[in-house]
Amino acid sequence: MLLVRGLAAIVFGFLALIWPGITLLVLVIFFAAYALVNGVFALLSGFRHGARSRAWLIVSGIIGIIAGVLAFAWPGITSFALLYVVAFWAIFSGVAEIVAGVHLRKDIDNELMLIVGGILSVIFGVLLFIWPGAGLLSLVWLVGAFAILYGIAEIALALRVKNFTSSPTVP
Repeated sequence: MLLVRGLAAIVFGFLALIWPGITLLVLVIFFAAYALVNGVFALLSGFRHGARSRAWLIVSGIIGIIAGVLAFAWPGITSFALLYVVAFWAIFSGVAEIVAGVHLRKDIDNELMLIVGGILSVIFGVLLFIWPGAGLLSLVWLVGAFAILYGIAEIALALRVKNFTSSPTVP
C-alpha cells in the first residue's frame, strides 16, 4: 500500500509539472484524486497495523479522504481557498505520519522514510501558508516537486518495509 501511495504521489507530481499552464479545475481534480487515494491507502494501512500506529494512520487517512471529498465537492473553488485546504491537509497528515513513524520505531527498523515524508508534508504546508498571495496555480511547480519527493520517500519506505517483513526471523 505504501508503494501505491508513493506511485500515486509521483504520478500527481509529474502531471503537475508536465502541464504548468494547467487550469485550476484540472489541478483540483488531480489533487482530489491524489488525496482520496492517499487517504484510502493510509486508512487501510491503519487497520492492518498494530495498536501503536493504528490511530495515527487512520487519522491521516481520514484527513486525506476529507480533503479529497471537499476538493471534488467544490471544483470551482478559488485558488486561495484550495491553497488552505492543501496546506491544512499537508500539515495535519504530515504530523500524523511523523507520529506514526515514531511509534513504528518499536515495530520496524528504518521507519525514517515515513518520518521524512511527514516532515516534507509539514514543510510544504507551512510554505503554502507563508506565501498565500501567490495562489495555488502559481505554486504548481512546488506542488509537483513536493509530490515527487514525497512519493520517493513513500516508495523507499515500502521497499524497506517489504524487506523487513520478508526477511526470515531467527528464534
